[in-house]
Amino acid sequence: MDSYWPLFGLRLVFRDVTLRPMREEDLPGLAAMLPGDVGHDPRLPMWPSQSFAENERRLFCQGYWKALGTWDPASWVLHFAVAHRGELVGVQTLEGESFPALRTVDTASWLVPGARGRGVGVAMRTAVLGFSFGSLGAVAAVSSATTDNAASLGVSRRIGYEENGRSRIVDTGGDVAELQHFRLTADRWPGHSITIEGFDACRAWFGMT
Repeated sequence: MDSYWPLFGLRLVFRDVTLRPMREEDLPGLAAMLPGDVGHDPRLPMWPSQSFAENERRLFCQGYWKALGTWDPASWVLHFAVAHRGELVGVQTLEGESFPALRTVDTASWLVPGARGRGVGVAMRTAVLGFSFGSLGAVAAVSSATTDNAASLGVSRRIGYEENGRSRIVDTGGDVAELQHFRLTADRWPGHSITIEGFDACRAWFGMT
């Protein structure tokens, strides 16, 4: 399948963390380990016929299939399976909306509780930022998290993002959630050394000649 979907050959390595694009066979295992605080987009519908955990697994799978089925060089979402010392521990998402024009990426991620507090979250974000500012030539990266998501906020601040305002949204339950926004520009990126494999074969998939 890699011959006609070369994205699957992409690899990002930073320290002891490896990122590779998710595959169909990863879904059952990753869906089963989704943490209770995974924090899906609060605007997505929760079905009353499903439990909270069932809704989260459904949304996770639908997000994966949607990303593949709607891929376009101008606007794309890439879900990376994250391995720490060879063991799958979470997912790092990289998104480029109108990327050839805006050259801005957005990120989202989750980790199993057992992998937290060990620098994995910082390493996986660093890997996709190194790929974005290096191979993809991004000029900026943004990220957002609810104001009570201390782990995500901490990763953004540690890497060097600057606060970029707040906004409020209405979640699927009708409650108001407040988001803290961050922005990091290429000139402030310290240039960590990231090992990147398989990019040349999928360069055009990101709108690059």
